[in-house]
Amino acid sequence: MTLKIYADRMSQPSRAVIIFCKVNGIEFEEIKLDIAKRQHHSSEFKEINPFRQVPAIVDGRFKLFESHAILRYLACAFPGVADHWYPADLFKRAKIESVLDWHHSNLRRGAAAYVLHSTLAPALGLKKNPQAAAEGEKILSASLEQIESIWLKGNGRFLLGSFKPSIADLSLVCELMQLEVVDEKDRDRILGPHKKVKQWIEDTNQATRPHFDEVHAVLFKLKAKLQLQKQQMLEANNKIEYGTKTVLPSKM
Repeated sequence: MTLKIYADRMSQPSRAVIIFCKVNGIEFEEIKLDIAKRQHHSSEFKEINPFRQVPAIVDGRFKLFESHAILRYLACAFPGVADHWYPADLFKRAKIESVLDWHHSNLRRGAAAYVLHSTLAPALGLKKNPQAAAEGEKILSASLEQIESIWLKGNGRFLLGSFKPSIADLSLVCELMQLEVVDEKDRDRILGPHKKVKQWIEDTNQATRPHFDEVHAVLFKLKAKLQLQKQQMLEANNKIEYGTKTVLPSKM
């Protein structure tokens, strides 16, 4: 039976799982769920994931949720997956596990909060929350510093000094790609001081092309849409401001 992946490509973990399958030639059927339309709250999906979050998979009779668990399962269950993604060596695997455990309590906690409260909230029917965004950015900036000083320490191109990517690289980079939807100046302010992180993002992109760009296309489309909306709002405000100005008679 064909592997089924229930996902929304706006979800960072969903993108990581989809890219992993594409890179490793794992055949799957993508069941698209629109989070903004709350399609993941259906009773049918609850039978697959009682927490009603994406991604989730169905492989025959086997159901699984939580992206890191899914990535581990895929790396072990499907033949032909290169060892560097989730090494058989116990010590290397444990190191990857340490990054994945760190991710959800640090990088994801900061990045997701910042992007949601600074940019994405209106699309989900919520109000922007500058205070929550500032708190998220603080955690995010600290996480980026830790990635550079701990996980990218050494001569390797990827986390833990590796010269080939692991499921940890893919998961964390997909998290940071969510910054593509925020204002360019804000993205540059946050990522600018972290040259190692920026190079690592590009290296992971290169290692998983063309699938990386194809799966992340949804972010670039949203970014263009948000930029257009911002421009239209500025033009509308300028018209209102101009319309309220008093036009003084010419002295000529």
